[in-house]
Amino acid sequence: MVNIKKLRKSFKQAFKGLKWTLKEQQNFRIQVSIAILVVLLAVVLRVKVIDFVILLILILIVLILELINTAFERIVDILKPRIHQYAEIIKDILAGCVLLASMVAIIAGILIFWPYIF
Repeated sequence: MVNIKKLRKSFKQAFKGLKWTLKEQQNFRIQVSIAILVVLLAVVLRVKVIDFVILLILILIVLILELINTAFERIVDILKPRIHQYAEIIKDILAGCVLLASMVAIIAGILIFWPYIF
């Protein structure tokens, strides 16, 4: 049986995390803004369903990686005084993951939108 009270609390905590990230993380705000623009452009240009789904998946991957990156940054910041130089390397590696995903999303977006625009 589904416990509605626990489910509601779980959703509340998830939205609280998203709200905090939007408020505190500039990169996440930029990525959400770009995601909204991409979705609006896809709707206006009436892209094919498969192209729209690909765009949504790529957007989701970038946003999820940014959330994971933010969470790990907070963990590393807590541990930093007690561990060595790997703390900074861990943060850089995770930022690199977001960067790679963003670059692939941009390239895919260009390839998808190109025929609709030109």
